[in-house]
Amino acid sequence: MSSTPSRTEKANAIRALAMDAVQKAKSGHPGAPMGMADIAEVLWNDYLKHNPANPEWADRDRFVLSNGHGSMLLYSLLHLTGYDLSIHELQNFRQLHSKTPGHPEYGYAPGVETTTGPLGQGITNAVGMALAEKVLAAQFNREGYELVDHHTYTFLGDGCLMEGISHEACSLAGTLGLGKLIAFYDDNGISIDGEVEGWFTDDTPKRFESYGWHVIPGVDGHDAQAIKAAIEEARAETSKPTIICCKTVIGFGSPNKQGREECHGAPLGDDEIALVRETLGWKYEPFVIPEDLYHAWDARPKGEAQEEEWNDIFEDYKEAHPELAAEFVRRTKGELPADFLAKADEYIKQCQADGEKIASRKASQNALNAYGPLLPEFLGGSADLAGSNLTIWSGSKGVSADDADGNYVYYGVREFGMSAIMNGIALHGGFVPYGATFLMFMEYARNAVRMAALMKQRVVFVYTHDSIGLGEDGPTHQPVEQLTALRSTPNLHTWRPCDATESAVSWKMAVSRNDGPSALIFSRQGLAPQPRSDEQLAAVEKGGYILRDCDGEPEAIIIATGSEVELAVAAADQLAGRKVRVVSMPCAEAFSAQSADYRESVLPSAVRARVAVEAAHKDYWYKFVGFDGAIIGMETFGESAPAGDLMKEFGITAEKVAEAVEGLLK
Repeated sequence: MSSTPSRTEKANAIRALAMDAVQKAKSGHPGAPMGMADIAEVLWNDYLKHNPANPEWADRDRFVLSNGHGSMLLYSLLHLTGYDLSIHELQNFRQLHSKTPGHPEYGYAPGVETTTGPLGQGITNAVGMALAEKVLAAQFNREGYELVDHHTYTFLGDGCLMEGISHEACSLAGTLGLGKLIAFYDDNGISIDGEVEGWFTDDTPKRFESYGWHVIPGVDGHDAQAIKAAIEEARAETSKPTIICCKTVIGFGSPNKQGREECHGAPLGDDEIALVRETLGWKYEPFVIPEDLYHAWDARPKGEAQEEEWNDIFEDYKEAHPELAAEFVRRTKGELPADFLAKADEYIKQCQADGEKIASRKASQNALNAYGPLLPEFLGGSADLAGSNLTIWSGSKGVSADDADGNYVYYGVREFGMSAIMNGIALHGGFVPYGATFLMFMEYARNAVRMAALMKQRVVFVYTHDSIGLGEDGPTHQPVEQLTALRSTPNLHTWRPCDATESAVSWKMAVSRNDGPSALIFSRQGLAPQPRSDEQLAAVEKGGYILRDCDGEPEAIIIATGSEVELAVAAADQLAGRKVRVVSMPCAEAFSAQSADYRESVLPSAVRARVAVEAAHKDYWYKFVGFDGAIIGMETFGESAPAGDLMKEFGITAEKVAEAVEGLLK
């Protein structure tokens, strides 16, 4: 090898690491890394602005591998450019507790910007990152100070473009004019089932032109000069996102498997790898990279210089705009305003004092009006249901292509896209995103909600019209099993408040939680305010607390959430001769995280007569009432009728709750 490695030699280092790691793991996807190595080499060595010594630098470019099955491409790049990802970690690809899992996972290896693998979500996260960059720039950049000025680059394949979410996200990206988003389409014509021409014949360039993207078609993905020219053209177009359509050969360099599905998702095999080494002229043992190649790839000196240049700009910015500078630091660190929690508590006390009967969706909007002025990091939205979800507050301003200095995104009817875009916004930093739809249509977005929980991101999913109580729209719009699905998702907190006070608490807890997402579940129908002592008010944020108690030890406990808390209290009134405790449990996950002593104080194990009531599927509540308890809830889908009629039809009434308690006490 020459003292100055060629572009091809640098790209071949990626190919060698990818095929060797997959072979050692005996599983993985060598085809995409080998096919996209030339594109990655040009992008990462000539254009990507990043500092491996500081992966959290606020103004770094973001790189997203949407076709996350090709994870060894990203791991190879991170290793070669100088991130804290050793060759040992590459040798442990796909092994337990390694930093190199089968698909890139946020939080494992430095430099991995998001978890990808569910196809289509990576490009959608990238849209969220580019949107965050545009809005943050509009909010903080001032004349002479381009404090926020970075690109979002994403690699994606045929699979990402087949997924429906890519249509949702890329359509919106064009409408919003995300000019610093550059996507590289790996047009290799192969997916798991073989040649995609049998099931994917879209004219991708025309499709993206119709979205309002800048399209660069027909680029040879193995010609460095062609790739470089395309990137230059893409970066010059600042008013539209760009897609660079690259023709590549999957598994490039494999004499017998390149261009075929055999190299997509399986090791090449020792014999074929030997032939690849011969074909590429790669003379080194597995996982061996010569020093001159490491030196050629090392991005640390350049990255440190770029960050230092930015730091100098920021020092001048602090002099010129000290308040904005302090706010920028706070927001990019993900810290809440110092006075937020105290002011939120003041508002919660006011809600309790007011005692207003309103729908919790309206209480949610009231909370937004109270908290919004305190939280400039709010970036809200709704999937074309703002008038029903009530997510617009008095200070909301829409974000548009021409004016990004806003705090509200009109996502259109794109529930899945909205949710994954919010994940990208949260990952980018500087914002607390929230977005809303009807609870029923969480189903469209389910996997993005799961990804937020997996990545431990502060994302607030707002779901209104929370039960059969929404009435006449009928079972297509009436959620039944969705609360169980949300509560079964690890690391997701699901809040279903019973009145305006609990609604305000749920927003406070969702915003202040920095290790995962929250789902806030709100009603269409009005909810009666519940009286509380100061002690009870303080206990709401524990997720479950005694709302109504009896003298002495209770004979029975009624557990309820949301609109059914009112029924539980009415049932306790009907059981005046019994010792009945009513427990409001707005967030079972928060309650379960409390100390054993606290949980026992609320739900004493000696009290076996327990009834849970919720206008949703029954199954979840067995964990709290046991198999000997009773559950008033749903086992079927709903019907189209006025809400009051439906509650009677399905037996979700105070009388039925009281009957269930009496039945357990016989």
